Amino acid sequence: MNDTITIVGTIGTDPERKVRGGVPITTFRVASKERRFDKASGAWVDGETNWYTASAYRRLADHVYESLHRRERVILTGRLKVRNWDTGEKRGTSVDIDIDAIGHDLLFGTTAFRSDDARSDESGSAAPAEEWATTSSDGGWDVAEQSASSSASPALPSPAVEPAQPREPELVGAETPF
Repeated sequence: MNDTITIVGTIGTDPERKVRGGVPITTFRVASKERRFDKASGAWVDGETNWYTASAYRRLADHVYESLHRRERVILTGRLKVRNWDTGEKRGTSVDIDIDAIGHDLLFGTTAFRSDDARSDESGSAAPAEEWATTSSDGGWDVAEQSASSSASPALPSPAVEPAQPREPELVGAETPF
């Protein structure tokens, strides 16, 4: 089985970083608890908790290791892998997720993003080259590369925006049962 899945849950173990064959890997366990409305009692009730082993690779592994911690709420999407295992003495099923994307669950707190893009300026905002398409004199389209720091096309004036004040990343939020 290799399906795409999205999980909303709580990190249950400290992320652990390894390197295999030169590839960084960060793994941790995540708990996702079912919540449902019980019509009989008229209240929300907790259901079963599903546990997954989540793994991130390469650049994402480094970012996960530096950014996420035990007891933090996250939303992640990735490829689900369900495998049966047998050691001779014990048998079980392993449910793993190879992470494609992950971030803090902002329903439970706030966080600040810090880009590590080499093209970022000191404030942390990316300044990639942008392509602007304009019509040429013969009616065709010309594509000109323009950096974000140069002036925009006269037809598309850039808005006057004050740069955001940098601040320390933080996670403020609800307590979890772990």
